[in-house]
Amino acid sequence: MKNKPWLAYALVTTAFWGVWGAFAGLPADRGFPETLIYVVWALTMIPPALYALRKARWQLQTDRRSIFLGSIIGLLGAGGQMLLFHAVHTGPTYLIFPLIALSPVVTIVLSALILHERVTRLGAVGIVLALAALPLFDYDPAGHSAGFGVSWFIYALIILFAWGLQAFFMKLANHTMNAENIFFYMTLTGLALIPIAVGMTDFSKAINYGLDGPPLAAITQILNSIGALTLVYAFRYGKAIVVAPLTNAGAPLITAIISLGVLSIVPQPLKALGIALAFLAAALLAIEPEESA
Repeated sequence: MKNKPWLAYALVTTAFWGVWGAFAGLPADRGFPETLIYVVWALTMIPPALYALRKARWQLQTDRRSIFLGSIIGLLGAGGQMLLFHAVHTGPTYLIFPLIALSPVVTIVLSALILHERVTRLGAVGIVLALAALPLFDYDPAGHSAGFGVSWFIYALIILFAWGLQAFFMKLANHTMNAENIFFYMTLTGLALIPIAVGMTDFSKAINYGLDGPPLAAITQILNSIGALTLVYAFRYGKAIVVAPLTNAGAPLITAIISLGVLSIVPQPLKALGIALAFLAAALLAIEPEESA
């Protein structure tokens, strides 16, 4: 990997995000509120952001366009994170993360409609597979959802849209902003939402401040934060046509495998088909933007 730094960065992102996704819901399951998990996540973004700014020689882009795009990107990402922490506490991670992996369909549709980018055959097939996979995640022939309900599915759809929209704005920002500044604004807006997360916390209920509370949240969320930064550098040194499929489909696959292993369950056949279609669609959707460029 010495001559391919992008591969090292991409593999770190894939591994870190895959493990993070599988265990992201543990602190909430053990009594540490999702809102406070968000606070921990926002704080874990600080070290990677400082590292990135140091790499950029502490130069900030403070023009109106950079501030606007950086803030939008950050708010969409942070809002999705806040909702995700609740989703993984109320639903199955082995379904949530493959579903969220379909977010590129939003990016591609917006790029085609607004930026007039051409959608290739691979992209079209990916969109069709994504649309076919969506209803399978929420389909339950027995009339129940194994105790999970349907709220997680709605949350996942909102996150899917938010992160797809975030990627669209990232495409716009990359024409005038460097990666370090994009990551800085992502961190800044994440920190700015901390008071909202704290205000939403019900402190009247018992909160687990033990080792499997804040410390466990910090361990899992630092994987998320570092993975986000290494993804930035993976795209800097490598080609999107190679990096995107590895991270966009690889990480949710690791999450699903670990989650299924920990839970020791086998998904219903149609849900398993939905997961398989989601992985295939995610790979095709990730490849498509590079081909249409």
